[in-house]
Amino acid sequence: MEVIISQDPCSASILAARLISRLIRIKPDAVLGLATGSTPLNLYRELIRMHRVEGLDFSRVRTFNLDEYIGLPPDHPTSYHSFMEENFFLGVNIPHGNIHLPDGLASDVPSHCEAYEQAIRDAGGIDLQILGIGSDGHIGFNEPGSSLASRTRIKTLTPGTREDNARFFGKPENVPHHVITMGIGTIMESRILALLAFGEGKAKAVGEAVEGAISASNPATVLQLHPNAKIYLDESAASSLERIDYYKWVFQNKPAWQADS
Repeated sequence: MEVIISQDPCSASILAARLISRLIRIKPDAVLGLATGSTPLNLYRELIRMHRVEGLDFSRVRTFNLDEYIGLPPDHPTSYHSFMEENFFLGVNIPHGNIHLPDGLASDVPSHCEAYEQAIRDAGGIDLQILGIGSDGHIGFNEPGSSLASRTRIKTLTPGTREDNARFFGKPENVPHHVITMGIGTIMESRILALLAFGEGKAKAVGEAVEGAISASNPATVLQLHPNAKIYLDESAASSLERIDYYKWVFQNKPAWQADS
């Protein structure tokens, strides 16, 4: 696990975007796992800039999103389909057929989840998965207590998560109770994990995830077992880390050949 601490969310997001850009230039048909919410917005803006200004080509890239609310059609303004279209897909040249998101209107949810897993396997697996982290340590919508070996499935949201997402729906009671989410086991099979976390509200969860004992009580702790997990933080999100000076020293003294890797 590599912990990368920047002064602010924008700087951290630019570093994560460089990692993704390098991957795409090396492997033009890379498979990206995408996340939603406010955390990756600066990352998506930087990738759009790279496409428009630097010619970063997404024409062969394939994508799989982490999750979607059950009961929301793709064109619903608070669906993750709509979020991704507005905040990323309209700004780059990923072909529509290369984009995959869970279907919140699936009539047979277990079968749809199995098909989603198969589609990931058919694509050769996810090369790089973007992640956020909840204030309770959830990744995707794998709430505390989720199996660390879980696969794509239906999950019931905790009251706290529904409260956190209420700003997108107007009030908590409008937030759906259920989602389809990639499982922790699915996420951990990605070749690279890039988790972004910003703000003091994420500091406790980040501290536990990076330096605490591995436990389903904080699902993000499982990232300690991944061979190539990168944690991009701003100063506030890093404030609970005990070895913060060491993480900064390591990043500042990386050999040249590890730049943007």
